[in-house]
Amino acid sequence: MRWLTAGVPDTINGAWAFCDIKVGDFVTFLYAAKAYRLYKVVEKFAVKNPSSVPPYWEPLVFKESGKKCYFPFRLKLSPIRDFVEPLTKEKFAYIAENLLQRGGYWKTHFQADQTTLSQVSQIEEPAAGRGESPPDPEKLEIFEPRFARTKKREEEVYPLREVIIQAILRHRLLDHRVLSELLDHLGIQKEEELEVLGEKALPQGYVDILIKRARPRGENRMIAIEVKLGGATEKDARQLEAYVEELGRECVAGILMAERIPRHLKARGRIHFMEYSFPLDLSKPHTFQELLQAVGIAFKE
Repeated sequence: MRWLTAGVPDTINGAWAFCDIKVGDFVTFLYAAKAYRLYKVVEKFAVKNPSSVPPYWEPLVFKESGKKCYFPFRLKLSPIRDFVEPLTKEKFAYIAENLLQRGGYWKTHFQADQTTLSQVSQIEEPAAGRGESPPDPEKLEIFEPRFARTKKREEEVYPLREVIIQAILRHRLLDHRVLSELLDHLGIQKEEELEVLGEKALPQGYVDILIKRARPRGENRMIAIEVKLGGATEKDARQLEAYVEELGRECVAGILMAERIPRHLKARGRIHFMEYSFPLDLSKPHTFQELLQAVGIAFKE
C-alpha cells in the first residue's frame, strides 16, 4: 500500500492534534489559501528519536530562546484524491469560514464537516504516485504523550490544557450511548445522523464543540458546547448565550461544561450546564486514552 508520513510538532498544540486526530480520519493540508490532496490516516505513532527516523525534518529553532522544536508525532497517510484547490470555492465554505473568522492559521488543525468531505471526495482524480519506504523498526522508539496538572512541560508529559479537555470531551460524545443520553436529557429526538465537530469559529469567538446534523436537508439542528478548565462563571454562561444567539434558531441548545458549576448557575432558556470529572490523580501523568476512559459527565440543573 502507498503511504506518506506527516510530522506534527513537539508542542502542546502538536500533542493535541496527535491525540484528537483518529485513525480512519480524512485530512487535507492548507497552505496559502489552498487545500492540498486528501489523505486517510491509517496509523499514528510518536517517536522518541525524531531526528533519527525518516522522513527527516529540520527542527524549528526559536531565535530568542534558541529552543528547538522537533516533529515526534507522526501520521501515516494513504493518499486518496489528488488536487490543489483554492479555498474560495464553494465546496470549501466551511473551512474558509473558519479561517476567516479566526484570522488565519494559528492552530495546528480544525475540523470540516461531512458535507465538505463528501464534496472533496468527488473532485479531480484518485491519488497516484509512489509512497515512502517504511522506517526501520529497530530504530523506532515509540512513546505515548501523557498529560498532568503541571505548569511546566517535562519529557513526554504535557500540561493538561483546555484544548486537551475539549478533545477528550468531544471524543467522549462520539460514543453513541453518551450522545443519546445527552439528547434524551435535552428532550431532543435523534432522528438522523449527527456529527460532533471541534472548534467552530464565529464572529464573537469559538464554539469549542459543535454537534450538528451530518447531512442537513432543509434545515439544520445544532448544539453548541463551551468547555472550561476549572470552574464556570456567569461570564462564561453569557459568552455561550452569545454563541447560541449567533448560530440562530437552528441552535436548539447550548451546554457549558466545566469541572465545577456554581449553585447560582441554573439552566435557562436554551442554556444548560454539565460537570465533567476524572476519578484519577491528575497531578500524575495519564495518557489521552486513560483520561478518555475515565472521564464522566453529568448535567447540573
